[in-house]
Amino acid sequence: MADIVALLQSIAPLLSKTTLRQLSHVIFGMLVTTGRVTMLGLSRWTDKGGSYGCAVRNHYRTIQRFYHTVLPWAEMMWALFVKWIWKPVDEYILAGDEVVASKAGKETYGLDRFFSSLEQRPIPGLSFFTFSLVNVRERQSYPVQTTQVVKSAEEKAASKAKAQAKKARKTAEKKKPGRPKGSKDRNKRGVVLNNGCAVRNHNELLRIQKALRALLETIRTILSLKYIVLDGHFGNYPSAWMVRQESLHLISKLRSDAALYPAFEGEYRGFGRRTKYGEKIAVHQMGDKYLKETSIEGNLRTDIYQGTFYNKEFDFALNVVILLKTNLVTQAQAHVILFSTDLDLAYDTIIEFYSLRFQIEFNFRDAKQYWGLEDFMNVKETAVTNAACLSFFMVNLSFLLRQPFRQSNPDYSIVDLKAHYHGCRYASETIKMLPQKPDAILLADIFEQIARLGMIHPVFEPATNA
Repeated sequence: MADIVALLQSIAPLLSKTTLRQLSHVIFGMLVTTGRVTMLGLSRWTDKGGSYGCAVRNHYRTIQRFYHTVLPWAEMMWALFVKWIWKPVDEYILAGDEVVASKAGKETYGLDRFFSSLEQRPIPGLSFFTFSLVNVRERQSYPVQTTQVVKSAEEKAASKAKAQAKKARKTAEKKKPGRPKGSKDRNKRGVVLNNGCAVRNHNELLRIQKALRALLETIRTILSLKYIVLDGHFGNYPSAWMVRQESLHLISKLRSDAALYPAFEGEYRGFGRRTKYGEKIAVHQMGDKYLKETSIEGNLRTDIYQGTFYNKEFDFALNVVILLKTNLVTQAQAHVILFSTDLDLAYDTIIEFYSLRFQIEFNFRDAKQYWGLEDFMNVKETAVTNAACLSFFMVNLSFLLRQPFRQSNPDYSIVDLKAHYHGCRYASETIKMLPQKPDAILLADIFEQIARLGMIHPVFEPATNA
């Protein structure tokens, strides 16, 4: 418990003494519990001091009061990061992604149908958009902001209309090829993000832009960021334009069938508009002009190409990296198109930064599997926010709690950490029943032996019985 209290001193100025004490006991309960991380489950494992009595009912009421207290999670997560995690000499990039937690019922705040990448279909649940700072050298992601995605009535109506239109298109006649008569060119130089905009996903970008702007106002006082990495869902012009408005460069992925054009290099004909686009490139026939690297592993050859290309959906040129994989036996090919709005960024850096985006998925896994993101049963807005933000706060805190053990055992995991605290809880309750407390050396050995039970990677080898 002392190590938890020591780490929480960095956020002590942001909370009252009562709330800080409650938070420390809730965190201890999350580390000790072996079942689902719910308020009732935590109340069964919290130590004396989490409430004004020892009864489970009193513990539950105290935990309930904590979950219904408005907390400054953004400031808390940033204070913890700056105090214990931030390394000034290392380079950081910002990664963002959405995580969906399945939920049943009808009363939970923000409950709707969201697309789950795990199940590859829309499911009833809650959605949270999270920004993480990724240490490039350590290849480690640290959540710093979590906001719940709550669809407005206009968005729900638009989604319903879109589904009905899609259903109607299946039964309607095929439309004529080519551009519809009377359609006009769109101005792509500026994108106006508003709730009434006809461009898809602008409501989503409005939410993300608001959260990103608030985060950058805090971060830029200490940390200088240049790049943000988002998945292929944001590989479009409105997303790139939104990111550039915040003085960042976007690294993302284009669709595999995206049309790419080099700049026109021919001579001006002397009349009419100057030609902007060259001939469309064939991704599978790039040639040596854009080839940067070739490697062969077994029967698989990987060719990496880089160039400055245009896509007609974007108003500016893109720094494009194409990874083309060829099976040397079957000659089957597959490719991925990455891009950055920074035209000077090297191809290997673009690949590395985009691969680091996946580190945020490990944050989502830990928050769901160990810290209650998939388990909580709260329904009110404040309680839902606290449960979700606490799960991501625990991702960073558990990383810090594991560091002393990892000095002697690099494989020390979250399962080992929870087993350690679970064993210490049993040892503590057992020692309370002894008529005389053992001496300090024996007491340390008892805690060490019992805390090792259940670990996958014990720090020390268990003592053998004679």
